[in-house]
Amino acid sequence: MAENHANAGAGSDGVAGSRPGKVAIIGAGLIGRAWAMIFARAGWEVALHDPDKAALEDAPRLCSEGLAILESHGLCADPAGAAARIRTASDLADAVAGADHVQENGPERLEVKQALFAELDALCAPDTVIASSTSAIQCSLFTETLEHRGRCLVAHPVNPPHLIPVVELSGAPWTDPQVIAKARAMFAAIGQAPVEVRREIDGFILNRLQAALLTEAFRLVAEGYVTPQDLDTTVAEGLGLRWSFMGPFQTIALNAPGGAPDYCARYGPFFQRFAASQAGPEIWQDPALSRALADWARTAGESPVPERQAAMSAWRDRRLAALAAHKAAEPGPDDL
Repeated sequence: MAENHANAGAGSDGVAGSRPGKVAIIGAGLIGRAWAMIFARAGWEVALHDPDKAALEDAPRLCSEGLAILESHGLCADPAGAAARIRTASDLADAVAGADHVQENGPERLEVKQALFAELDALCAPDTVIASSTSAIQCSLFTETLEHRGRCLVAHPVNPPHLIPVVELSGAPWTDPQVIAKARAMFAAIGQAPVEVRREIDGFILNRLQAALLTEAFRLVAEGYVTPQDLDTTVAEGLGLRWSFMGPFQTIALNAPGGAPDYCARYGPFFQRFAASQAGPEIWQDPALSRALADWARTAGESPVPERQAAMSAWRDRRLAALAAHKAAEPGPDDL
């Protein structure tokens, strides 16, 4: 088994008993286009819809360019064939016709999700799974009144999804467990790394872990312990390297001779002191927030103008593609 699933679906007919089908991608922004590439690369027929006509017109070209970049890193076996499986749909009904799965990527506003899911629930066949890419809105908040609410869930990706494969699956209390199981098998078959959020929680799992690190990062900068640049180096050249292929539980299991229990016995007192001293919500308010951001502005060197942002995003994606290719080529822990 490869270290991750970055190319598991490339040019295949599916794995784990899941064969390619038809998917409707609602929203042709960055996340929607990434989903289109992921599904098409895995052999699925993709219908892409967005009410923004300009975004919809640009999407096939941008997907083709993205698939070519994936090929250059060995992450897509047939970019031309994958691109040919992506079509645009001018309306929702056309997009979802015959779809086995719908992936919604609309604006991150509750009222928009509620209206869009009501429309999708009415248009889709009863056995079509409908998932939202929402980053923070819990599934129960926009599916409660739907007739077929049991087939709805959140499938939260990480940007950019075609290079970072984890997908957080979070259902509402009424989501059918078989729908979660079906979605998990499907996402694994198309090359992603699905994880299940067993109970609804604000921010799901990844964002809560990220929030804990960010909160402490802002505190350390705001209180003058370290510069933002050196803090970023600490993560990029320290924790980030280790965490790029191991999670925190596996990390501590390898950091003490007796495994995780031994680690907790050795370092538990420090973590207790740390937990008692953690920053509260005031770190996200002035004056602490302004101090941290001002320090970042001084060390960043220049303003985040759109041109530089685009260049930095492209640099990030190239590095992530190279890392994904490396992880796909190396054995995973289950193969040791």
